[in-house]
Amino acid sequence: MDMILLAQTVSLALPALWLALGMRDNILHPSVNETFTAQVMTLDRMKTDFPEQYARLAHRAVPQRSYQRTAFRLAILGEGLALILLWTGVVLMGLALFGSVPVSSARSVAILGALTFTCVWAGFLIVGEHFAYWFCHDGAQNTHFQMVLWGLGNMIFLSL
Repeated sequence: MDMILLAQTVSLALPALWLALGMRDNILHPSVNETFTAQVMTLDRMKTDFPEQYARLAHRAVPQRSYQRTAFRLAILGEGLALILLWTGVVLMGLALFGSVPVSSARSVAILGALTFTCVWAGFLIVGEHFAYWFCHDGAQNTHFQMVLWGLGNMIFLSL
């Protein structure tokens, strides 16, 4: 039982570490990801690379910089919430290893963190689908899909 709890703790810490690095970059260098958020929302790459399809979906474009910045900030807030819940879960799972916290309470918070992590990336997939980002941002779509799977895997593993 202790080895499973230890493995679950480490398994939860890994996406927490990954997301912490992403949050660091989004805070210190926001233009890196914000630029791509804006490109997705304006359908810029689609307009250039797939003009016929763009003509059909151009009405979905959001050219207003204020909306793009707001969407980016909301994404960062979602990531921040997931990060807080993930690290809280990791700490509580660690404390549960030493008997300081009930395992069921620690796992509940850990699952909530994994669920929030999964929801953030599923949200990117859903919003990205609206903007047809699979036309020109398939690398981002693949990353988002992999993160959803990582979150789901953690939720399943934490449920054992």
